[in-house]
Amino acid sequence: MAKTLVEDLEETRIPFLRGILIHSLQDAGLEFDQASHIASEIRNELSDTDLISTEDLNQMVLERLTSLGKEGVIFRYENRNNPVTVQVEQQCGRMNPFSRLKFRHSLEIIGLKSRESEDVVQMLQEHLTNKSIKTIKSRNLAMLIYRYLRQSSKLGPAVAHRWLVWHDFINSGRPLIFLIGGTAGCGKSSTANTRASRLEIVRTQSTDMLREVMRTMIPEQLMPVLHQSSFTAWKGVPGTRHTKGHVAEELLVQGYRSQADLLALAIEAVADRAIRERVSLVLEGVHIHPAFMEKMQAETDTVVIPVMLGLLKRKHLMQRIKARSNNVPDRGAEHYLQYFEEIWRLQSYLLSEADRANIQIVVNENRDKVFSEIMRSTIATLTENFDSTPEKVFGAKAFVDDKD
Repeated sequence: MAKTLVEDLEETRIPFLRGILIHSLQDAGLEFDQASHIASEIRNELSDTDLISTEDLNQMVLERLTSLGKEGVIFRYENRNNPVTVQVEQQCGRMNPFSRLKFRHSLEIIGLKSRESEDVVQMLQEHLTNKSIKTIKSRNLAMLIYRYLRQSSKLGPAVAHRWLVWHDFINSGRPLIFLIGGTAGCGKSSTANTRASRLEIVRTQSTDMLREVMRTMIPEQLMPVLHQSSFTAWKGVPGTRHTKGHVAEELLVQGYRSQADLLALAIEAVADRAIRERVSLVLEGVHIHPAFMEKMQAETDTVVIPVMLGLLKRKHLMQRIKARSNNVPDRGAEHYLQYFEEIWRLQSYLLSEADRANIQIVVNENRDKVFSEIMRSTIATLTENFDSTPEKVFGAKAFVDDKD
């Protein structure tokens, strides 16, 4: 399908890009799902259009926003090219333009809903506009939000405290290591990618990839357990007879644990390097066993957040597995459906072990809810050793600078 070109008043032509439109709508205050839906609708409508003017494209967008009753979004979208530019001075001295989207995401990190985050950001921008502020330090902005949250009748001191704890952690420079476990099809990769994107964590690692690397180095004849899936690893256990019926629970777990143990050294090496370099990391995979999570928490002072994902209804897990054929064609569903019973039983084992070890279990039925649950756990972990004050976190000068 040919690309639709968008022509501006200066007759400059650029391709229509759905991702750019989504970002513009989000920056104007629209939630991601609605922004994505509008952008997809417009892309489909333009599928047979070779050229469209910016005015006509904007009109298409505004018609859809009007039908949603998004007056505030409409105003910000129409004025996106000539906003009041506020420069934010970072602690390192670098200047960045104020971003509504960035501050919305930072508020969602501490558990606010999209609508609540947008309301706070709107208040913040109105304050900057009314005060005719052109430049402001990042710590002053953070302090303004803290004050607003404390005074809000809907949000209040508890939410403000979460904001305070999170900013204290950001200022500390300490790394975060997320350990995301779960059986095949429970959504580990998508959860890891969402977490890395929203928290701007550049280093992620899948244990599946580590297993693939090890497979290229160690032949199947030498280590057959390594060359099986996690739920069929029992086939590589020495002396195992392949029967047509369901494998015994003990043998299923033995095979899985044998494969996980083989990968443990490589997984530890990835985590150790992140700790040594003080870099945040998202580590995900079926081989992230609860025992490994416990060991990581005990052996380092780095902030380690272990999570075991699961789907508590068989039909939901099966639907996720079937969807792999569409989302990731190279990981077809047939093999997983053939061994669905083993996958389901392996999940039961992992969830039971996580519960025994007091590892957080998160039911992965909604992406945003999963993100919020994990972040609430993260903030709770950070709160355990929190002993600072607003003056220390934001700097005493931040309170003096903004007394007006």
